[in-house]
Amino acid sequence: MGVVFAKTAKGQQEIANRSGELSPRVRRVLILIDGRRSVEALRELVTADDLTHTLGALEELGLIEVNSVVTDKGVQSAPSGPLPSITAFRELPIAPDPRELEMARHFMINTLKSFCSLYGPISLMTNINSAGSHEKLREHFPNWYHMIVDSRTGRRRAEELRNDLLKVL
Repeated sequence: MGVVFAKTAKGQQEIANRSGELSPRVRRVLILIDGRRSVEALRELVTADDLTHTLGALEELGLIEVNSVVTDKGVQSAPSGPLPSITAFRELPIAPDPRELEMARHFMINTLKSFCSLYGPISLMTNINSAGSHEKLREHFPNWYHMIVDSRTGRRRAEELRNDLLKVL
């Protein structure tokens, strides 16, 4: 399932008038949003950026809105209820594999050690290590991703690391 965003009237106006409030990177993402590309298609076009955060910011500013949802059955108009997560967590099996939980936990901790300062993410690593289920570990995903994107070397590989983690999380 994928979400498709479209520009709002305010978003169209921002493209036309350039208010100067958006960074060039965020503006580029806004330009790429056309009401037809899913979030996954956008990820292919802006692989080095924190797309999830950027889309959230654009939505909060009222520049974009959900246009439709792509499912196995095709494109459907935007649902009236809660929207699917653009973090794209997979649906967990009834009995999740404890090895996958352990792999996800180790992946998150090792990437924090590799890409962030040694002392910055200690509390996050402690929380990740003590998460006893996929659901609890998923609660730490936004903080983990933010720490990776905030590091200079992690920023370049953030989307790749995100996708690798989501395979087991």
